[in-house]
Amino acid sequence: MATISMQKLLQAAVKQGASDLHITVGQPPVLRIDGSLRRLQTDDLGPEDTEVLMKSITPEHRQKELHEVGSTDFGISFSEESRFRVAVFRQQKHIAMVLRQIPNKLLTMEQLGLPPICEHLCMRPRGLFLVTGPTGSGKSTTLASMINHINETTDHHIITIEDPVEFLHPHQRSVVNQREVGEDVPSFAEALRRALRQDPDVILVGELRDLETIEAAITAAETGHVVFGTLHTTGAQGTVNRIIDVFPTNQQEQIRTQLATAIIGILSQTLLPRIGGGRVAAYEMLVANSGIANLIRENKTFRINSTIQTSAKQGMQLLDDALYRLWADGLCDRDSVLAKANDPGTLADKISHAERESMVGQPG
Repeated sequence: MATISMQKLLQAAVKQGASDLHITVGQPPVLRIDGSLRRLQTDDLGPEDTEVLMKSITPEHRQKELHEVGSTDFGISFSEESRFRVAVFRQQKHIAMVLRQIPNKLLTMEQLGLPPICEHLCMRPRGLFLVTGPTGSGKSTTLASMINHINETTDHHIITIEDPVEFLHPHQRSVVNQREVGEDVPSFAEALRRALRQDPDVILVGELRDLETIEAAITAAETGHVVFGTLHTTGAQGTVNRIIDVFPTNQQEQIRTQLATAIIGILSQTLLPRIGGGRVAAYEMLVANSGIANLIRENKTFRINSTIQTSAKQGMQLLDDALYRLWADGLCDRDSVLAKANDPGTLADKISHAERESMVGQPG
């Protein structure tokens, strides 16, 4: 039986700058640092250890949920430096946990390297702004920086709907109310419907995970609110298709029209290992101008990528172009950027061409 405490494990995660802490039977606790897993130098955990660690931080009603459905999620505060998003689940009849670190210090959009157009788009009076990307790509951090910017500069009523609440936003120029699904409200869709009666200016929806929530978000964006949401999709073009495909065929034409009107922008992101340590984000940016709106309305989404490529002056960029710049600026190596590319073949050719060009003119 190990005697390690959850307090010590969370301290280690904060001290070593880990994004996640993994606890499971049959191995020591594991930290994810800069995308790589590192085992702590302790004994392997047994079934009793993971049970004790789980009970030390899990509220009773969440333990009940774990017992009934096999998993539960919640947030905990730890010191002044960090919060953790906790996922507890059963595997092989034993308890396992993953704790994602959420730093309390909010980064600015500039510090995150977001496309400059984001600052302008998040101040729009109405519409839908989506942040997309795989799990662990920093979507919550990006949205928190946008909400913080609005909070610091504008007198708005901001409502966040999250599962669980991640970054805590103090009231600044804005009033901020943060609702947790499962604690304050039963579902995202229900919270969104209720939010419209709560005099919001800005609504953040942690995850657009089903038809009901997507429909409610589009409606809220159409009726004069700014709605921020996340989706686990890759690329702006794929995101538009995914939203439309969620709906039954007989509703898709109507949704295309609504989405074309409501959408402000789509930011798609991914994280890569930075040369020399740490991680860096690459972003794809779609700005919903009249041309993009027409493509969505007319079901010509296959032309979105080429429109992004030719609209750099309006603040748009494709993911692969952002990846190329990370390589060209010496921030990421060739293998890392190709692993994240939407079209690795074309990007590899572009990099090879640049390498050949740089060889020309080198002293022989």
